[in-house]
Amino acid sequence: MKKPYIKRFGKVSDFNVWIVDGKYIRDNIDVDFVNYGQHYRYKFIPKNEFWIEKERVPGETRFYIKPLLAEYRLMKRGVSYKKVLKTSENIEKRERKKALTKKEIRKLKKIKTDADLIHKHLLKEYSREVKVWIVDGEFVRDMISVDFEKGGHDLCYPFIPKNEVWIDDDVEPNEIKFILIHELHERKLMSKGKDYLPSHRDANKIELYCRKNQKETEARLNYEIIENNK
Repeated sequence: MKKPYIKRFGKVSDFNVWIVDGKYIRDNIDVDFVNYGQHYRYKFIPKNEFWIEKERVPGETRFYIKPLLAEYRLMKRGVSYKKVLKTSENIEKRERKKALTKKEIRKLKKIKTDADLIHKHLLKEYSREVKVWIVDGEFVRDMISVDFEKGGHDLCYPFIPKNEVWIDDDVEPNEIKFILIHELHERKLMSKGKDYLPSHRDANKIELYCRKNQKETEARLNYEIIENNK
């Protein structure tokens, strides 16, 4: 099997940090891999390595090193990922805040609730009553929630306006349909009263099936669009 490595980013403590092909990993190893990971979260990552997904829009890799160190050390001691996640997120928030100048913070605070300044462009071909937007993912993680990764919708994230699905601008064009199928399927199930976690797991199965059977992707996407706009 092809290794997902793209280039070596550097060495941190005892760990080799690699920039990796996220799409390859989602297609072939784990559809749930996003942004970064370490061995105790993803067993396929060697113990002495940290993996960070190659960015389409550069600028966020530096925010992931300290969270990775914290995750690895805590999970090695037996702390569950669920418990570690809050610590990891708080560290990432702190790293992002440190990178902002006072002028940027004042400016961003003024606009953080204005979705029109987060929206980059509407994907008209996929939008009906439920609108699909490409959004400024880094802005969302800097100012609203570091938990936003690849995509999301109004029934999952309270900061996303009603009847909207957001796709991170860091998503490569050849992955947008797969991420959108996931978000629309998950949203459909949640609109019928299903909890997030089982909805997410079911959406992962549909997404992975489409990655493996790409000739069926367009039909599945059209079906999910119709289901979300009934």
